[in-house]
Amino acid sequence: MSVAEPADAARFELVYLVLSGTSTAARGPEILAALIALGVRSVIAIPTPNAARTVAPRELADVPGVQVVQSYFDLAIRPRPPFGVVLFAPCSFNSLNKLAHGIADNLALSVVAEAIGRRTPVIVAPSLNAPLLAHPVAQASLQTLAEWGVRIVPPVDQGDGPRLAPTAQLLAAVRPHLRRS
Repeated sequence: MSVAEPADAARFELVYLVLSGTSTAARGPEILAALIALGVRSVIAIPTPNAARTVAPRELADVPGVQVVQSYFDLAIRPRPPFGVVLFAPCSFNSLNKLAHGIADNLALSVVAEAIGRRTPVIVAPSLNAPLLAHPVAQASLQTLAEWGVRIVPPVDQGDGPRLAPTAQLLAAVRPHLRRS
């Protein structure tokens, strides 16, 4: 079995925003609107099951130009998710460690895992508090993902402890991989 050729030099018109269930998932609509403003052809939001505890899928779907996918049977991702840049923001402690250990037990993690296997650009922006960020398993997971070619946008501490990086930093990580339509 062979791995797909790396898509390092490729530029994409599709961005996936994968969100996991952290308090910063409430920033999802803001991040989606900023991704749309970059001029890409398509933005697909894929929340983890726990993300719905923080941000309603309806709030994500209300952003003009965004498609929310919550089922493996959605036509937007069948028969395989189309090639695109994956931004996993926010990425929780649970999702971070599952991803680094090859656990894809929901649609969101499956799409990210497939993108890693395809070697298309994957950007992970953890949203962890200081103790979880310092946890040995989280540190090992961050290192593993980086070794696999995943770009890590670290949490930022603006005085109240580590939180999801500002939207401008997330966009800066995505922008080099885009071909605008």
